[in-house]
Amino acid sequence: MAALGWLTPRRRSATARSVLAGEASAEAARKSTQEADAPPPAPEEPQFPVPGDDRAAAFFDLDNTVMQGAALFHFGRGLYKRKFFETRDLARFAWQQAWFRLAGVEDPEHMQDARDSALSIVKGHRVAELESIGEEIYDEYMAERIWPGTRALAQAHLDAGQKVWLVTAAPVEIAQVIARRLGLTGALGTVAESVAGVYTGRLVGEPLHGPAKAEAVRALAAAEHLDLSRCAAYSDSHNDIPMLSLVGHPYAINPDAKLRRHAREKDWRLRDYRTGRKAAKVGIPAAAGVGAVAGGTAAAIALHRRRR
Repeated sequence: MAALGWLTPRRRSATARSVLAGEASAEAARKSTQEADAPPPAPEEPQFPVPGDDRAAAFFDLDNTVMQGAALFHFGRGLYKRKFFETRDLARFAWQQAWFRLAGVEDPEHMQDARDSALSIVKGHRVAELESIGEEIYDEYMAERIWPGTRALAQAHLDAGQKVWLVTAAPVEIAQVIARRLGLTGALGTVAESVAGVYTGRLVGEPLHGPAKAEAVRALAAAEHLDLSRCAAYSDSHNDIPMLSLVGHPYAINPDAKLRRHAREKDWRLRDYRTGRKAAKVGIPAAAGVGAVAGGTAAAIALHRRRR
């Protein structure tokens, strides 16, 4: 039997080194099991906007995207204050703006009427005069209506070293004032014909609206050697879907119902800086938008009657 003694396990006390080895082995086994059961880490979202990407830029619609309400209406209020036109013109213009916001669509006849009204107002005036007045009107009516959230988005692109452009149907002179005041690169807007620095009352081409915005962005991108797949565009309106569809990073900002639906179908990013359930449901600005149109008109008419 003694010969078989080597088969019998010996009872030996564990040394400190064996305890350490056992604990280390158990810890390694437990760790490997946990790593096998754990889901793989989610990939980090790439930084956007990409710093230093000089082939990328951002394009921002103006009305209800960067600023509450319509720039052309606020400009009209300023011109009315300076007696460029009469109360009945302001009332008609305000109704056109209210119809557009409440209906959610741009009726061609309303747009043509509004366009003709605006052109008749500036006809015969000097371009330099309107530019100077635009600076004053920005301080009076527009500065306090800039959406801080959208302004921060634009600043992020600027901080990344990218150019930022406004793209709007508003007159290019007004758009350029707003862009300059916000520290943006520049603006694309509707161009009114002028001869020797005086407005003729006609447009060059058509208003920068809908597909025309997309064409303007495409032309600017070609001139600036931009890669549209690396660019971003921001708008509140379904009318700007052609422009939003051009870029690799489209954003729906304070979207109307049609744009919200389209953005969700396309998995575009959405941002809404408005307040109030009505604004969210209908897709119109809160009190500062339609309310400003109606209230501004009423106030102007009341003031006119008092002066009489």
